Amino acid sequence: MSDTPIPLAEGDRTFVRAYRHEDADEFVSLVRASEELHRPWLFPPRTAQMYAEYAGRLIGDPARAGYLVCTRDDGRIAGFININNIVRGAFLSGAVGYGAFAHAAGRGLMTEGLGLVMRHAFGPLGLHRLEANVQPANTASIAFVRRAGFRQEGYSPDFLFIDGAWRDHERWAVTAEMLKPAPESGP
Repeated sequence: MSDTPIPLAEGDRTFVRAYRHEDADEFVSLVRASEELHRPWLFPPRTAQMYAEYAGRLIGDPARAGYLVCTRDDGRIAGFININNIVRGAFLSGAVGYGAFAHAAGRGLMTEGLGLVMRHAFGPLGLHRLEANVQPANTASIAFVRRAGFRQEGYSPDFLFIDGAWRDHERWAVTAEMLKPAPESGP
């Protein structure tokens, strides 16, 4: 059996794949190198033990789907996109959380990766709606979801407990009908 990760979707520069327990060392190293980029918005796991618990939830819980965005040229992890709180039935929805790693930030890799995750979510995963909740001062994150076609739907005071306090969030969402068509590949 090969230990090469299997892509769930591929773009021109990136592919997305599932989390694996074997990714702990690379993931944790990238988190530590990216703390300045992530703070004060995001607190991903920074130890192997924390990663094991985090990845275990994403791998084993049907109400979650976790994706690593990787570069096609070397397979290195560029960032992560998770769909949490997946609800089936009439709602068919999930909440998106994400983070880029410092070496990949500002290169468009996560934008491509989010497009791949959206197509996977609205295709094989069978969802109809994705929501992203973003702190109002996190302008980079707001620009990220806006580029992906999310629309602002509201504002929620004291929405999520982050870094020791309840934080206000803007609610952004996209539905399957709003998904931009996939860019066409070469000739």
